Amino acid sequence: MNESPTIIIRTSPQISAIRIVLVIAATLVALVLGLLVLLVIGIETGPIAFILGLFTATIPVPLYIVLVLWLDRYEAEPLWMLATAFFWGAFVAPFFAFLLNTTSQGVVTALTNANAGEAFAAVVSAPIVEETGKALILYIFFFWKKEEFDGVVDGIVYASMSALGFAMTENILYYGKAASEGGGDALTLVFILRGFFAPFSHPLFTSLTGIGLGLARQSNNIAVKLITPVVGLMMAIFMHSIWNGSAVFGGGAVFVLTYIVVMVPAFIIMLIVIALALRREGQVVREFLVVDLQRGFLTQEEYKQLGSIFGRMGSSFNAFSKTGVKGWRSRMRFNQLASELAFHRSRVSRGVHSATLDVQAHESAYLHALQNLINELRGGK
Repeated sequence: MNESPTIIIRTSPQISAIRIVLVIAATLVALVLGLLVLLVIGIETGPIAFILGLFTATIPVPLYIVLVLWLDRYEAEPLWMLATAFFWGAFVAPFFAFLLNTTSQGVVTALTNANAGEAFAAVVSAPIVEETGKALILYIFFFWKKEEFDGVVDGIVYASMSALGFAMTENILYYGKAASEGGGDALTLVFILRGFFAPFSHPLFTSLTGIGLGLARQSNNIAVKLITPVVGLMMAIFMHSIWNGSAVFGGGAVFVLTYIVVMVPAFIIMLIVIALALRREGQVVREFLVVDLQRGFLTQEEYKQLGSIFGRMGSSFNAFSKTGVKGWRSRMRFNQLASELAFHRSRVSRGVHSATLDVQAHESAYLHALQNLINELRGGK
C-alpha cells in the first residue's frame, strides 16, 4: 500500500477533455434530431398548445428521475451515461420512431384504410420501433461499457432514463394536441392520466429489456447470456402492444381493466425484482469487501455500513451532520469507490472485463484512493 499505483483513481470526479468533445458532438446530433421532432410537434399542435404541452410534459420529469436515481444505491452510474440515456430517449429514439411509425402507417393506410393504418401503427409498429429505439442505448452500454453495466439494477436504471426521456417528448405531443383540440379541461385530463396514473408505462416496458441484459451480465450460463437480452426486448414489445391495443380496440372500459389487471401487477412485480436486485448488489459488496475487513483495512462498522442501503444512508447523514458538505461528499465518494472495488473484483472473478485491463493495477488504484478517503474520514471524527 506504500507504493504509488500505476493507475490513479481520484477521490473526486475528473472531467476528461476527450469525453467533453465527444459529448458535445453527440449532443449536437441529438439536439438536431430532437429539434426536428419538436418542430413537427409544434406544426401539428400550434405554437400556444406546443408551449403548454412542453411545460406540462417537463413538470414531473425531475421527480421521476430522482426516484430512478435513488434505486442506484450501491454503485451509482456515471452522470454522463445517465444523461446520454435520457437524451437518447428524448431526442434520438423519438425521431426514428416518428419516421418509421409514420411510414408504416402510410403504407398500411394506402393498402387498406385509415383506421387499419392507425391501428397497425399503434399496436404493431409503435411497440417494435419505440422499444427497439429506446433499448438501443442499453445494448450500446452493455457491449461497450462493461465496467458500468453490472446487473439488473443498472439495466433498469439505464432503461428508465431512456424511457423517461422518450415519454417526456411523447407527452409534449399528447398534451399539445389535447390543449389545441379540447382546451384546458382536455389538457388537465390527459395530464392526470399520463402524468400521474400511468407515468411508469414507458419505463416499465423498457426495463424489461434492461432486466434481460442485466441477467445476461450476472450469469455465467451461455444460454442465459444469449436468450435473456432477446426475451427482455420481446417482452417489452409485447407489453407495449397490449397497452396500446387495449386503448385502440377496447375503448375506455378495456383500457381501465388492462391498467388494473396487467399494468398494476406488472409494476408491483417490477418493484419486487428491484428489491431482489438491490439485495444481490448488497451481497456482492459484502462478499468482495470481506477480505478488506479481515485484514483490517475496513473497520467492522464501515463494512456493515457499506453492505446495506440503510447503513450507507446513515453514514452519509452522520458525515453531513458532523462535518458538513465536505464530509458528506467524502463519505459518498468512499461508499461509491468501495462499491466499485467490490464490483470490479466480482467482474474479474467471472472474467467479465476487457482483455487489455490491468486487473492488479486497478485493484491497487482503488485501494490507494480508498486509503486516502479513509485517512480523511477517520481524521475528521
